[in-house]
Amino acid sequence: MGEVYKVGDSTGWTHNGHIDYKSWSSNKNFRVGDSIVFEYKQHMDNVVRVTHKNFNTCNATTTYVTFNTGNDTFVIKRPGHFYFISSFPGHCQNGQRVDIRVPRPTKSSPSPSPSPTPPRAPSSSSSPPPTEPITPSSTQAPAPSPSGSSEMLFSIKLWLSMLLIVVVAIV
Repeated sequence: MGEVYKVGDSTGWTHNGHIDYKSWSSNKNFRVGDSIVFEYKQHMDNVVRVTHKNFNTCNATTTYVTFNTGNDTFVIKRPGHFYFISSFPGHCQNGQRVDIRVPRPTKSSPSPSPSPTPPRAPSSSSSPPPTEPITPSSTQAPAPSPSGSSEMLFSIKLWLSMLLIVVVAIV
């Protein structure tokens, strides 16, 4: 679980109000696991994830995904640039576009501590290419229950304890 960022902060995703989305995104430190929330008037706007080329030209003819609920969440699942525009006429040209830049973690940069996970068998497939579309959530994810994290941690600890008992029994 990461941070939740509302695009445009209290103003939201709009072509009115002279929001500088470039400045907004440059002041954020996005990471894998963060959620990007777009709030807007449903029948007055949308959010379209596009390529870098289409971002620069405000071209929404070829898209990865289009959001149109008025309250959409995109979960960051890998490092890279994620380009979003409004496909409503004139909106992107008037500045309604945002580049969400997610840097690769470095050894010197702080990152969220990973949750322990059971070992997996090696896979012959490699990581998805950077141009592969990411399937985002089209609605805002509900907040986790206060006990959800502790239940998961308990399950992981239980699993690791059982694994340790088996290993000790074998040795």
